[in-house]
Amino acid sequence: MAIIGLTGGIASGKSTASRYLKDLGASVVDADLLGHKVYEPNTPGFEKIVNTFGHDLVSDDGTIDRRILGGKVFGSPEQMDLLTSIAWPEIRRMAEEEFLEINEKDPNQSIIFEAAVLIEAGWQDMVDEVWVVTTKIDTAIDRLEVRNGLSRSDALKRIESQMSNKERIEYADVKLDNSEDEEKLRSRVEYHWKRFLKRTSN
Repeated sequence: MAIIGLTGGIASGKSTASRYLKDLGASVVDADLLGHKVYEPNTPGFEKIVNTFGHDLVSDDGTIDRRILGGKVFGSPEQMDLLTSIAWPEIRRMAEEEFLEINEKDPNQSIIFEAAVLIEAGWQDMVDEVWVVTTKIDTAIDRLEVRNGLSRSDALKRIESQMSNKERIEYADVKLDNSEDEEKLRSRVEYHWKRFLKRTSN
């Protein structure tokens, strides 16, 4: 079992690269999807979040009201750190369980661990290689304006609130530039995937 940690900033094209890798035969474990499971009722994450941030988070249908939680943590680094100290270990635990399930079915299967906060959460030790998808800031802004309907200033704020490309690249075993069209990205993904398979087959 060989695992690639795939990361990148907002609107970098990380999910597109992940889709291409899945098409090439990799299994994908998505940290964002696992993150949603942390908030599901009757889970360890749910109980920890409610006990930490208050029972007023729980809506009438028994789920966590993300808007109320957001109001408590956004704009407060201390509260956000408290939330991630609950969520990130739970995501890690669930991801490792999925890795084991995939490995039990096929020990030779390669896995993509798609995680926007791979580096921030310190999950590099879970993977064999770190692949970073990057794009130019202006390109990311354009994508956020079209995809998310954000103003240029709001898009820039989103980008600047995250780790920079320069910081991410310091951890990269493979850098995937996605400043051009999707076919160029697909070509780069295929090139590095073939090289990865050669490295991990030895």
